[in-house]
Amino acid sequence: MSELSVNHLLGIKYLNKKDIQLIFETADHFKEVINRPIKKVPSLRDITIANLFFENSTRTKLSFELAEKRLSADVINFSASQSSVKKGETLIDTVNNILSMKVDMVVMRHPKPGAGVFLSKHVNASIINAGDGAHEHPTQALLDSYSIRERLGDVKGKNVVIVGDILHSRVALSNIYALQLQGANVMVCGPKTLLPKYIKELGVKVETNLRKALNWCDVANMLRVQNERMDISYFPSTREYTQQYGVNKALLNSLDKEITIMHPGPINRGVEITSDVADSDQAIILDQVQNGVAVRMAVIYLLASKIKH
Repeated sequence: MSELSVNHLLGIKYLNKKDIQLIFETADHFKEVINRPIKKVPSLRDITIANLFFENSTRTKLSFELAEKRLSADVINFSASQSSVKKGETLIDTVNNILSMKVDMVVMRHPKPGAGVFLSKHVNASIINAGDGAHEHPTQALLDSYSIRERLGDVKGKNVVIVGDILHSRVALSNIYALQLQGANVMVCGPKTLLPKYIKELGVKVETNLRKALNWCDVANMLRVQNERMDISYFPSTREYTQQYGVNKALLNSLDKEITIMHPGPINRGVEITSDVADSDQAIILDQVQNGVAVRMAVIYLLASKIKH
């Protein structure tokens, strides 16, 4: 049986190509399980998983919980208001309290970049990063690539554009790493104010004209404008952003080819994409949600199989 090269999932940048292949093959198996009348498998009956969310999350949290329950793990949910978690010490104290309950794995979302790495060095449990600040969100990138593979057969050689608020997005960074690892060509597209200074160093194409980007790509991953992470205004108005970087059905229909539309959610309908795009056959947004459970099951299962009881 092949196994992952890592003991934690802290970010895509720590994985290799074989890890991604293994996760996808395992997810294929679990996807079949999820579609059975009885959706549970007893694989992780002896594993206890703590979900630590120091930042709001609906979809990721639900997706992880569902994945854990489908695998028959014991689950502890812990939501912290940010106030108690301003200092690194508090984080370790919180986690040590939870680990004293004999937890094997921690799924953590935290507003500070690198929180998962910090944790993995200080506690004796397998850590899954469910988003650390504007840094990485590895399971989202894995489910995105998995969804592309499902729709287009392979990720290798595909042209993928990530559109929108790249600057504040952990989804963008993890996606860039994951797509490049699998041999896709990656472009980012958005207003200059929302593209980070270091973006060219990542070896991606940069385009500020949306129509050009869409004509180039096979897949467009539309990101939400992260107003909650913005302390200043990065563009004049939402309306102007939508005029320049929003995708509607008329725009899609005017392209030379049919492209696939993705979105990590939550969607601001009418801002980055209109409802007729979100609900169209070209969008695989609901597939992403379903695949998220299978991919997270795969990650949890593979990491759990490395835990020595």
